[in-house]
Amino acid sequence: MLLICKIYFMMFLLSSLFLFFISLIFIILDFNLIIELDLLNLNSSCIIMILLFDWMSLLFMSFVLFISSMVIFYSDEYMKGDLNLNRFILLVVMFVLSMMLLIISPNLISILLGWDGLGLVSYCLVIYYQNIKSFNAGMLTALSNRIGDVALLMSIAWMLNFGSWSYIFYLEFMKEDKIMSLISYLIVLAALTKSAQIPFSSWLPAAMAAPTPVSSLVHSSTLVTAGVYLLIRFNFSFTENLMFFLLFISSLTMFMSGLGANFEFDLKKIIALSTLSQLGLMMSILSLGEYKLAFFHLLIHALFKALLFMCAGNMIHSMSNHQDIRFMGGLIYQLPLTCSFFNICNFSLCGLPFFSGFYSKDLMVEFMSMQFMNIYIYLIFYISIGLTVSYSLRLGYYSLISSYNFSSFSCLSEKSFIMLKSMMGLIIMVIFSGGGLIWLMFLTPYFICLSFLMKLMTLMMILIGSWIGYEVGKYKLNYEVKSLNFLNFSSFFSMMWNLPLISTLGVNLYPIYLGEILYKIFDQGWFEFYGGKYVSYTLIKNLKFIQFLSINHLKIYFMMMIYWIIFLLLNI
Repeated sequence: MLLICKIYFMMFLLSSLFLFFISLIFIILDFNLIIELDLLNLNSSCIIMILLFDWMSLLFMSFVLFISSMVIFYSDEYMKGDLNLNRFILLVVMFVLSMMLLIISPNLISILLGWDGLGLVSYCLVIYYQNIKSFNAGMLTALSNRIGDVALLMSIAWMLNFGSWSYIFYLEFMKEDKIMSLISYLIVLAALTKSAQIPFSSWLPAAMAAPTPVSSLVHSSTLVTAGVYLLIRFNFSFTENLMFFLLFISSLTMFMSGLGANFEFDLKKIIALSTLSQLGLMMSILSLGEYKLAFFHLLIHALFKALLFMCAGNMIHSMSNHQDIRFMGGLIYQLPLTCSFFNICNFSLCGLPFFSGFYSKDLMVEFMSMQFMNIYIYLIFYISIGLTVSYSLRLGYYSLISSYNFSSFSCLSEKSFIMLKSMMGLIIMVIFSGGGLIWLMFLTPYFICLSFLMKLMTLMMILIGSWIGYEVGKYKLNYEVKSLNFLNFSSFFSMMWNLPLISTLGVNLYPIYLGEILYKIFDQGWFEFYGGKYVSYTLIKNLKFIQFLSINHLKIYFMMMIYWIIFLLLNI
């Protein structure tokens, strides 16, 4: 194992354990710690760096450090043979440090530093493989996130009305004052871009061009959840109208990405769309006013989604870097341990009883059922749960159960012991985190009072979703794929409701296409002859004639004199 990987792995793992135990003490004592560092005093103005340590920030930091330590351990073998492995590890470390700064900041300036750090480092990581696809994905990621950065800058400017950028002291006032509630709207806009909600969703599947360890850390557990974490911090300042708006957008995202994942064939993109679906779920429960539940799901989701990406990376690695699930099949026989981990994560994602995801998802849905919500929210929650199970089972059917569809000379085996060890470290947390965290975080239990039918609704949707996933997932050469019968619908759903057309092709392709048409009309068509070129041609012709006159002036003088005499004689 490389020395740099070993050093950062041990450092992050020990820091994670330390912060976890500190957060336990903070939960038990109900204790918060705000540290103010006076950096500079100029007359009456002082620049202060504020750090907020409470159970939430400490627990989140602990989880981020734990996942990043496992990802660094995993990268040692996954990125083996890469010439710039040291650079890759240092980029990951820079990313983690930016995330730490974001988590412990109750101040908008230091949040912006961490936020921009995340955006910049994620751009460097997405373009790591240095090809056209990576560059395009990196540019889309960076530019989508710039919208959020600008929203944060505007909120910083607007907070000058308060006299301080420490938002944590003004949350209640932001809610009551109509003018200052603008900050809340800007923060929500920033969070929507970072968490890839509609209409900024297309960058998250595109960012899968990054190496798999990056997808595991950045696009499942840290970068995309930074937006949700920011909203959790700001949740006391949201007005009712803003909550309704957020609920509508996040529920649409949850439904759209769940539907899109059922039509996707790229392994990493399916998992990315599943991340998007879970982010929508977190945001929608947050907009119902239950920020603790959103945070609870955020932590559990970070663990099993990071492991899901690691398993996908191992599969891709074993299959000569092929990501198309139609090439897979029968992997359960060749990669039994990886597939076991993969299945456990998938069951957890679906919310199957007594897996870690069940504790958060079931509680969220039951909490939603207790609210006085309209039928739209009620249906979209349950349909999204069904869709989650559907694409998970489809993925499992294609890759693990169905017949082997890959080339005959590929050899699959689980020889990557370092990758397996890092995955084993995470699987323990994936299995036990749900039950453990629910005891830790919710000191007073939730009282859920529902009828027997409503209690079984979640289980019913899981069963219906699994049946649909099995039907959609049937793929043999002699069996007609269901989605091909409705190709227009399939392409619409798999293109995330044409969002990439708006945010990528709409920004890039159509202006270039228009430019090509104009180029052909103006620069290469008749416009060129009758436009500037014609004017210049006419001017040159006239100038040549005048030049001819000026050069041969004596000859011209005699000729003009003769003409004049003839003209006079004719008139007489």
